[in-house]
Amino acid sequence: MDSIDQHIVGCLLRDGRATFAEIGGQVGLSAPATKRRVDRLRAVGAIRGFTAVIDPAALGWTTEAYVEVYCRGTVSPAELRRSLERVPEVVGACTVSGAADALLHLLASDVRHLEQAMERVRDEPNVDHTESVIVLSRLIDRART
Repeated sequence: MDSIDQHIVGCLLRDGRATFAEIGGQVGLSAPATKRRVDRLRAVGAIRGFTAVIDPAALGWTTEAYVEVYCRGTVSPAELRRSLERVPEVVGACTVSGAADALLHLLASDVRHLEQAMERVRDEPNVDHTESVIVLSRLIDRART
C-alpha cells in the first residue's frame, strides 16, 4: 500500500460515498485510475464494504496507540475534529475530562508509521503537545467483529 492508497483510504474515511472523480481530484488521479485502486483495495480485503469500513489488519495497520492531545488555548470540538480528520491513522477520537483535551486511538503499520502519524497530529496549529501509550496486547475488545 503506497501513499496514494493511504490518501484514498483517508478520503473514503471522510466520505464513504464520494465519487471516484471527487477522490481522484483529491489524490491527483483520474476517476478510472482511482476506481482501479479502490477495486484492488476491495479485492485484497482492505476495504470490506461500500461504506468504507476499513480492516486495519488488511492494511497492515496492527500497531495501536492511544494519544492524549493537549491544545493551545480554547479549541472547539468541531475545530479539533476538522484537524484530526486529516490524519487517516486516527481511527477514533473523543474529547475527555481531565488535563488532556482529547484522546485519540491511532492505528499504523509499525512504530515508524505511528510516529509519522503522531507528527502530523502535533503539526496541527491547535495542538500544543501529546502524550502517548502503545498497545502491547488487547485483553478485551467487544466492539470489534
